[in-house]
Amino acid sequence: MRRIVRTDTAPGAIGPYNQAVVANGGFLFTAGQIPLHPTNGEIVGATIEEQTEQALKNLKAVVEAGGSSLENVVKTTVFLKDMNDFVAMNGVYQSFFSGEAPARSAVEVARLPKDVLVEIECVALVNE
Repeated sequence: MRRIVRTDTAPGAIGPYNQAVVANGGFLFTAGQIPLHPTNGEIVGATIEEQTEQALKNLKAVVEAGGSSLENVVKTTVFLKDMNDFVAMNGVYQSFFSGEAPARSAVEVARLPKDVLVEIECVALVNE
């Protein structure tokens, strides 16, 4: 059994997918969040720091709409257009995941949707 998660506080899907899905057993799986403004769909920021902050704000909104919180995130995956941005991305990322951070993978990719610099997805625990 699964429950589809949709929220207006994060950008809507720009393709055939959902913002997140809660799976029976208490896991929330999010789609990758890119730095789009939730209401106008425009890319927010030109730097990796600005784009990471918006992507994480969007991720937080989706996770909360799914009945969880960033404190319950168990795994993230960060997709970077340029691995040279890793340290700068980390500075912003750390401010969203204080305390015991989740497990994480970070990979460089050839291209991201709308040619943004970063995309972030996660798996979180949900108490249902």
